[in-house]
Amino acid sequence: MSRTAPAHPESVFTYGAPMLKFGSGSSDEIGFDLSTYGVRRVLVVTDPGVAATGHPQRVADQMAQFGIEAQVYDGAHVEPTDVSLNAAVDAARASGPWDAYVAVGGGSAIDTAKAINLMTTNPGELMDYINLPVGGGQAPTQPLKPLVAVPTTTGTGSESTTICVMDVLHLKVKTGISHARLRPTLAVIDPDLTRTQPAGVTAASGMDILCHALESYTARWYTTNERKAPQARVPYCGSNPISDMWSEKALSLLAGSFRTAVRHGDDDQARADMAIAATFAGMGFGNAGVHIPHANAYPIAGQVKDFHPRDYPADEPMVPHGMSVSLTAPEAFRFTFEASPERHVRAAELLAPGADRPSDLSQFLPTVLAELMRDIEIPNGIGAVGFDEGDIGALVDGTMKQQRLLATCPRDVTEDDLAGIFARSIELW
Repeated sequence: MSRTAPAHPESVFTYGAPMLKFGSGSSDEIGFDLSTYGVRRVLVVTDPGVAATGHPQRVADQMAQFGIEAQVYDGAHVEPTDVSLNAAVDAARASGPWDAYVAVGGGSAIDTAKAINLMTTNPGELMDYINLPVGGGQAPTQPLKPLVAVPTTTGTGSESTTICVMDVLHLKVKTGISHARLRPTLAVIDPDLTRTQPAGVTAASGMDILCHALESYTARWYTTNERKAPQARVPYCGSNPISDMWSEKALSLLAGSFRTAVRHGDDDQARADMAIAATFAGMGFGNAGVHIPHANAYPIAGQVKDFHPRDYPADEPMVPHGMSVSLTAPEAFRFTFEASPERHVRAAELLAPGADRPSDLSQFLPTVLAELMRDIEIPNGIGAVGFDEGDIGALVDGTMKQQRLLATCPRDVTEDDLAGIFARSIELW
């Protein structure tokens, strides 16, 4: 059922975004950008795979001409965990203090830099700040240092958002930290840095962009929330006129570039369109929020068994975040359709311009999504990554822990609803 009308409807929405620098060669200007903040020591955060491309060291080296000492930390974990984040924080503390941080890489590197920035400026432990009910849900009490985010993958939108995502290993759950102070100070989007991104990573991370845009566009409208006191406002305030603008533009860009970027990684225009789509979608969902596909993704990734995705490190099993988000998306949007049919239809038309409308409009967006996923070789549902009917109970339990996300869903969601979505997502086509 749709959400019950609030007794005291919200009348205010909020919007936040980092400063943005976009374009080929923009990563060569980071030394100058940081010099305007008066910093002298900078830690560049990346992961081993991105470090091997030479991009992080190049970014660090060009800071010297502005009198900035820069050091590279290349220990960020692909799909961060509480353990890997604590190790990164310890390393930063041991080599600090630092005046600013630069993250060069995908969402994993950017989220690691967010955690380092938080924990080197604020007291306590990481679990104190992790979202309720998994962690303590505390807000930072001290200002953070400047953070420049330089994405080398097109997907997470972490360069735009207030969110740091991680697996909590001992609980086998994926969760995060969300607070406005985590948002990067500056996002530097240089499409040249994404040329080394392989097809499998482009496909999985691109589905993250797509679901960011779709979920924020179909999220509950901000006035359907109960009115909040100023101190209680959260970054995820529901869909609103500004987030809609970014989400629609991201969908239009993906319609013309996604398949091309996966199949022809040397297409510079497709790469550029994907890079800006990721940032636009981040500006949308970073304010409106996401809902069921992302909430489901956390237990899918956290409870992985023995799945090894193409073009990712083969040393341990994983379901990449963007892939895990996509695996229940068609069925999730079939479920939310009744809350806002016109938005679901509009989203399908933006993503597949010229496509014929089916007689049953609730099938339109799920069909468009499944066709795209099949074309870019995303696995055919959660069964294809190792889950079966016997796992549904544990997956539902994990999703129900993501109340921060489910609160943004345009329909009330029960455990039975989620079990049905997971069951119908074992095999999508």
